[in-house]
Order: sequence, then C-alpha cells, then structure tokens
Amino acid sequence: MQIACGADHGGVDLKDQLVAYLKEEGYQVLDLGTHGHESVDYPQYGQAVAEKVAKKEADFGLCVCGSGIGISIAANKVKGVRCVRAHDPYSAEMSRRHNNCNVIAMGGRFVGLDMAKKCLKVFLETEFEGGRHQRRVGQLEREEKDRGECHE
Repeated sequence: MQIACGADHGGVDLKDQLVAYLKEEGYQVLDLGTHGHESVDYPQYGQAVAEKVAKKEADFGLCVCGSGIGISIAANKVKGVRCVRAHDPYSAEMSRRHNNCNVIAMGGRFVGLDMAKKCLKVFLETEFEGGRHQRRVGQLEREEKDRGECHE
C-alpha cells in the first residue's frame, strides 16, 4: 500500500516521524515534502497529496500542518478526495467506516506522536462499511460530477 505524505513547516516534524513509522510498518511512502522548517504554504502540500490520491498514484494520503485545518481544507479542494482532520482514533475510524475518507490530516501542534500513530493506524486499517453509507458517499460523488469536478 502506498501512502502520499505532505506537510508545511508547522507539521514537518510530525510528518517526518509518521513517515518513519509508516516505513517501519511496511508501507510504501511517497514523501512530498516539505523537508525543513522554512515557512511554506500549506495549500501546495495538501493539494499535492490529494492529487496523488485522486489520480490513484497513492492509496491514501497523510497531510500535516500546524493545526490540521488549513491543509485539510486544501486537500478537500481536489476532486475525488475526502479528507478528515482527525486527532483521535474514533474520528479516524468513523471517517473510513462511514465516509470512506481517503486522506487524513493532523495538526503537528495539536496531537502527539503516540496519538498520531494510533489515528493513522486505525485510519489505514479500517474498511469502508458501504451499505447505507455508500448511498451518502455516492451523493457527494454525484455532486462533484454534476459540477464537472470528478476525476473519473
């Protein structure tokens, strides 16, 4: 499984630690940066991760900025992406189980490494339930398609 990862300067430390964790767990990682603490703009990193997922060049995405808010908004601007900002395992689980999210965002200034690992593990290991939830996700997908914004 390939995971696209990206962060701005506010999330780079947590992103780097999670990239190492993912590799230890046997995942293939596409690290899209940033790679330092110099101020950069979160939209380019959130959108870069989301584009890889939308184009199916990665199975899932991980985005990290200072709060997790801005980068999740950026990722959600990409057609075909459903990004959740999750700082607890339950939110990560339900985003997959009920919403079939394909990108997770976290705030490097809000969540510690141990909790971030738990969230990421649950996110990647939880399957989408489908059923009544597929109907709702389908409504989101149709809305994108109706607006001419779907990659498919």
